[in-house]
Formats: sequence, structure tokens, C-alpha cells
Amino acid sequence: MLKQATPLTADRPQNFRAEFRATLALAVPLAAANLLQMMVHAIDVMFVARLGDTDLAASSLGVSIFGLLLWTGTGLVSAAAPLIAAELGRRKHSVREIRRTVRMALWLSLLVSILFMGVCAAGGPIMRATGQPEELTTRAASFLLILMWGMFPMIAAAVLRIFVSALGRPIIATAITFGALFVNALGNWVLVFGHLGMPALGLHGSAISSVITSALILLAYVVVIQSDRRLRRYRLFGNWWRSEWSRFFEMLRIGTPISLTILAEAGLFTGAAFLMGRIGEAQLAGHTIALQVAALAFQIPFGVAQAATIRVGLAYGARDHRGIGLAGYASLALGIGFMGFTATLMWLFPSLVLSIYVDVDAARNAALVGFAMQFLVVAAAFQLFDGAQAVAAGVLRGLQDTRVPMIIAVCGYWIAGYGTAIYLGFWTPLQGVGVWIGLAVGLIVVSAVLLARWRMRARLGLLPST
Repeated sequence: MLKQATPLTADRPQNFRAEFRATLALAVPLAAANLLQMMVHAIDVMFVARLGDTDLAASSLGVSIFGLLLWTGTGLVSAAAPLIAAELGRRKHSVREIRRTVRMALWLSLLVSILFMGVCAAGGPIMRATGQPEELTTRAASFLLILMWGMFPMIAAAVLRIFVSALGRPIIATAITFGALFVNALGNWVLVFGHLGMPALGLHGSAISSVITSALILLAYVVVIQSDRRLRRYRLFGNWWRSEWSRFFEMLRIGTPISLTILAEAGLFTGAAFLMGRIGEAQLAGHTIALQVAALAFQIPFGVAQAATIRVGLAYGARDHRGIGLAGYASLALGIGFMGFTATLMWLFPSLVLSIYVDVDAARNAALVGFAMQFLVVAAAFQLFDGAQAVAAGVLRGLQDTRVPMIIAVCGYWIAGYGTAIYLGFWTPLQGVGVWIGLAVGLIVVSAVLLARWRMRARLGLLPST
């Protein structure tokens, strides 16, 4: 049985060092799970990249739409994290309240998945409206029609991941995602190129493998929760038809701004893929690889942000102002510090970093590697700001402050960031590099304003009354 050494509901740390250790203990398995999840997706890229630039570009367009919707749905149900943490902070044993929160989050997962699958089914017209080449659009749309069936299991699994993490079992998420890595690798090997008597399905085989993997991840969470004595007592799956509308709408109140914030950020990068598609196929392929590297690095501060929401939420529920400050600053130090390390790696060893995803010495990859190297230089420059905005958003969510950060994200990413990307990408000789500079501008603006809001939390009335 998987166990967490220190329960999250233990007495709160009284100094920065102790809080840093507590945050680190929670963040490490969450970040590890995030990295493994990225590696699960990276396996798809590794196999599809061997099919050629056209299939890689088509999968990039399809995954851009699917990923944007998935992140939005996951953001919506992530409202469960601060709600569960606050309930635990108020009262150590909040079985009924937590069960109701998780149940309504699962309801929300199903409803939003149905809606987003409809959007995926309209992927072809969406891509044509953005001016993508017809061959890429046809391949990407058929790929998306298969991939969309993984929407519900992925969002529902995110809810159960929040539950096990808040209850002091984040290592469960790490273990399940580690197993998914091998399942997806086997699925791609069998279905993409045709092994073990199966036909070679190419791009479609990769989509089928992703759907199978997501379903097994959800099943694994259910099995582990039902097998763990501490988690089983919450009876998450009993009376699942009972509604708790007040809790449902509370989750919508907190979660909708979170999902729109994620939509704004993910949309910036998705929009960048569409800009790259208009600039050139090789630049889009290079963008796909460089973005995979940047996204891989981002999983560490993203895991820290998830831990920060829980740690700050616990202090928020306990009305512990000092604990809120300790949890927030420990999380920011951890997230920003790591991104300084990744920035150094990208700057000094770009070829080594890119080789994780593609053969940098192969002649057929020369064009995409050349573009990816240029984009990676810009990615190295914005690493610290990417980490800062992620963790700052996480600590503010722990305070259940989501509406204003959403406005900050929308304005920063789409006015400052995307506006700069369009101008530099199409009105200057920078082209793809200009698009990436636009991404950096958006991250810099948002991180600066969110950090300022965190520092002014008492003045802005974001702290609970004592």
C-alpha cells in the first residue's frame, strides 16, 4: 500500500525552513507525476515524429485543440483543490464535505467533457477557418476525432488526483503516471508501426493508444482509492447520483476563472502554433519540439503551484495569516529557483535538450532542429517568469482568489503577448522567433502583476478574518 509519511493535516510549520520542507515533500511527487505525464505525451511525439514532418505537424494541430480544451476542463475541476484544502484546514476530519466536493467535481468532469468533445468533432472547420493547409487539416481532424474520447477519463482522473494529493497521498499520482508511461509506449509501438500482429495505423494508432492509456489511468485511481483504507472511508463513489447544487455552483464560481486563466495561457501557445502553421511547416515542426521542451520544464513549477494551492489553502481554512505567507513564499522560492536551473540547461546545452525528442544529427531533421534551436534560446530567457506566474497563480488560488488573476492573465497573454507575437511574426523579419518573443512578453507581464497582487494580499482584503 502506498503511504505518505507526514499527513497534510499535521500542525503547521512555524518557520520558513520547515514550511519549505513541507512544501517540497508535497511538490516533489506532484512534479514527478507532471513530468511523467509529459513523458507519456512525449512518447506520442517521438513515435509520430518518425512518420515525417507532415504527420508531426498534423498531430501538433490536433493536440493543440485537444490540449487547450483538456487544460480548460482540468482548470475548472481544479477548484476542488482549494475547497478540499480549506475544509481540511478548518476541520481535520471533513469526510462528508470532501466527498460532496469530489462528487460534484466528477459531475462537472462529465458535463464539460461532453461539451468539449463536441468542439473536437468540429476540429476540421476550426482549423480551416484559421487558414491551415488542407492536407494538414484533414489529417489533424481525423486524428482529433479519435483522441477526443480520452477527454472524460483525463479530466475525471485529474479530480481523483487532487483528492489523493490533498489527503496526503501524492505518491499515488506518481506511481499511476509511471505505469501509464509504459502502457502508452507499448500502445504506440504496437499500433503506430504495427507489431504483435496488429496493423500499422500510423497517426491514428497514436491517438488510440492515448485513449486507452487515459482510460486505464482513471481505472487505476478508482482501484487504488478503493483499496486504500484511509481513502476508502470517504466513500467517493457511493450515492454518486445525489446532487449538492450549492457546492456545484461554488466550484463553478472558483473554477471558471481558473479555467479561463488556463485557457488564456494555453490559448497563447495554441495560437502560436496556428501562427507557425501560416509561417511554414518546418517552423511549425520546430515550434512543436521546442514547446515540448519548455512544457517539460514547466511541469516542475506547475507541480509546485499545485502544492502551493493545497498548502496555502490549509492555512486559509485555519485562518492562519502567518502560515499563508510562509506557504506562499516557500512555494515561490522553490518554483522560481528550479526554473533558473532549467534556463541554464537550455542556454548551455540546447542540442542535448532537443535530443530528448528528436535525432538532432539526422539530415531530414535539419530544418526543424535549426528553428527549434532558435526558439529554445527565447524559452531559456523566459523560464524564470514562467515559473513565477505559475506559482503566483497557485498561491492566489489557495486564497480562493481567481477572478482578478483571470483578468490579469487574459490581458497579459492576449493583449501584450499575442499582440507582440503577431506583430513580430508577420510584420518583421523575425518570423518564428518573433512569435516566441511574444510568448515571453506575455509571461513577463502576467508574472509581474500576479506577484504584485500576492504581495498586496492583506491590503486587497484577500486574507480570511481571524
